[in-house]
Formats: sequence, structure tokens, C-alpha cells
Amino acid sequence: MAHFAKLDENNVVLEVNVVNNNDLLQDGIESEAKGIQFLIDWSGGYTNWKQTSYNNRIRKNFAGIGYTYDPTRDAFIPPQPFPSWTLNETTCLWDAP
Repeated sequence: MAHFAKLDENNVVLEVNVVNNNDLLQDGIESEAKGIQFLIDWSGGYTNWKQTSYNNRIRKNFAGIGYTYDPTRDAFIPPQPFPSWTLNETTCLWDAP
């Protein structure tokens, strides 16, 4: 099963949905674009989706509600727990001071 994050206009994750792998296949190969098109059709036209991965193979971290998708880093970043914490550029997780 593949997972896709629904993003708002600020790239904040609203929800994460599961898509059957068969709905991602394009010429026998899984395609993120095919999965996004499936979700656009399923959702009635909502277009802001990004694939995420439980094993963190893509986009650094598995998306969760409230996480932000950063297109520059191509990563999902959790909310900053405290103002004093800094973003680890390698993991895109927050490090305590």
C-alpha cells in the first residue's frame, strides 16, 4: 500500500490516505503521478498531494497531520516542538539544544 499526504495551500499535512499499489501502476511500474491522479479523481478534484513512505525511503520522514512539506528539501518536517530546537538538515527532524 502507498501513502499520500493531502496538503493545504501552505503545504501543511491535513491527512494521510492509503492507495492500493495497483492504482499506482503505469506500464507495470509504480508512479507517484498515477497515484496523485487517482486521488484527484477520488477526492473530487483536490490537487495538492505528495507521496510519503513509512520506511522513510522518500521525503525523509513519514508525513503526519501538522507536518509541513518543504519542496526545497523535498521532505516532510514535523512541527517544531520548542522555539529553541533547531532543524537537522540531514534528517529534517528537530534537535534539542
